Amino acid sequence: MFSVTVREHIMIAHSFRGEVFGPAQRLHGATFLVDATFRRTDLDADNIVVDMGLASTELGQVVAEFSYRNLDDEPEFAGVNTSTEFLAKVIADRLADRVHAGKLGEGARGLTGISVTLHESHIAWASYERTL
Repeated sequence: MFSVTVREHIMIAHSFRGEVFGPAQRLHGATFLVDATFRRTDLDADNIVVDMGLASTELGQVVAEFSYRNLDDEPEFAGVNTSTEFLAKVIADRLADRVHAGKLGEGARGLTGISVTLHESHIAWASYERTL
């Protein structure tokens, strides 16, 4: 299996509902490093997994939709605990939509999977992996 990973970052504000979140129930900020890994079993006709430039651009556009926003105010997240795990899935699904729409180039149609990891800190992170 071949893979290529590109990195971006995102800065958000949000709060959580539920005692399990302790003080994070209050509004707080979070800065995540976002790694998007694209996978395929064989390289494409150009001997690459995916165009790294296009992958970086598309990841940047996806995370820009959330950056510098209070997710509690976003209608699509109303009533949702926007946990690190949940956000990893949202980003992976949006990248998958872009792959299917051809925004990462025709060669990217041979991708078999995407995983997204959000690093909360140097000691904690969460990931979501999906097939294409």
